[in-house]
Amino acid sequence: MKKNIYRLLFAFNLAAATVSLTGCSDLLEPTPVQQLPDNRAITDAGSARSATIGVYDRVQAYYQLNWPVLGFLPGEDVRFNGTLNQFLQIDQNQLSADNVLITEAWTQMYQAINGANNVIAALPAVEDPLLPATEKNQLLGEAYFLRALVYFDLGRGWGGVPLVLTPTRTKENGQGQGRSTLAQTYDQVLADLTQAETLLPEATTRNRAVKATTRALRARLHLYRQQWTEAEVAATQVISSANYSLVTPYRTISTAPFLSRESILELTFSNADANTMWNNWFPSALGGQFNFQPVPAAIALLNDPAVGGNRSALLATTTIAGANVIYGNLYSRSAQRDDPSYVLRLAEQYLIRAEARTRLGKLTEALADLNVVRSRAGVPASTAASAEALLLAIENERRVEFAFEADRWFNLVRTGRAGVVLGVTDQRRWLFPIPFNDLVADPDLEQNPGY
Repeated sequence: MKKNIYRLLFAFNLAAATVSLTGCSDLLEPTPVQQLPDNRAITDAGSARSATIGVYDRVQAYYQLNWPVLGFLPGEDVRFNGTLNQFLQIDQNQLSADNVLITEAWTQMYQAINGANNVIAALPAVEDPLLPATEKNQLLGEAYFLRALVYFDLGRGWGGVPLVLTPTRTKENGQGQGRSTLAQTYDQVLADLTQAETLLPEATTRNRAVKATTRALRARLHLYRQQWTEAEVAATQVISSANYSLVTPYRTISTAPFLSRESILELTFSNADANTMWNNWFPSALGGQFNFQPVPAAIALLNDPAVGGNRSALLATTTIAGANVIYGNLYSRSAQRDDPSYVLRLAEQYLIRAEARTRLGKLTEALADLNVVRSRAGVPASTAASAEALLLAIENERRVEFAFEADRWFNLVRTGRAGVVLGVTDQRRWLFPIPFNDLVADPDLEQNPGY
């Protein structure tokens, strides 16, 4: 968390320094983040590779802390143990347009989009004998995929957003965008995924985009759009691949010293590029800050052999002042500091297909998919017989399967159950606020209702 706060403070200080050099007119005419320029030149094989890795780095930036927090903290299973208002607002579902995490996430996401736009615009013209056509296509496909991923996340977080599809070289390049509708935003995601799939290789790489990565995200996109047949087809493509399998026991997902066969896409870290998320979960006695704590109800679910099964490994216990303290243990590789950020996992594809099949009336096949995930967790098979019972069972399964990942809040909003389950009955609060700074800077932006 400190790393992200320092990064934000650095950004503010850099902006202040820029104002002092360029005059007060820039202060009076601030630039919204979707208009921030990316002047990285792409002229040869080396710069093309570097620019593509740069886009991953920007996606990694918002997936390390901000996006997971926005996914699990508004839910009912994790509480914030501290006094920082930006986290308390999320925990209490009382966000404001000047929330630091919201502002930082939005900024990081549009920085990633601009990086992808730069690759998409410049790469086709690059002629370098060291950049064969297959690699050139791969880099281009990765840029399309990453842009799709970011716009999908923006859509499920904020609704329709400004669709910036060309590089921003100056502030004026990004002006007048306004907001697209959510349908238009998701249409762009699908277009980018379709293009990416034609360019990417059939490969097993799990920390960079390949064809299966596009199919997995497409399955999730169709689920969000209630396009059940398309979701079933896309998820089946991934599940049927010999390149992926559920790993046992569950803990192997995050403890194996290599990319898990269950990962379709995870963002990797290292000692040199450390993931500090563990620090927010571990108690001070173990070197952490204990900012995020599983609530008693979540602990009971994960420790219940009939519900959590071997997913109880997501919890760990230590003794502080003679008392046992339970903490979240998903991010446990604190010594190596190389916990990945999880983006797409095979277990989700089974649950996507289970839900799609339920909606299509294929209850037997849906139950079988649900029980594949339960079997891996070592819990008894579900006997849900009706469509209503199956949908609830799938929802509950997602709750424990992705307990500390960026899922619970978005899933309940997607299904329209955030009011019933979480008590957030004001549906205007199901979307995040557009950051205040961008609203001030861009008169074409409209705030989400309720903020």
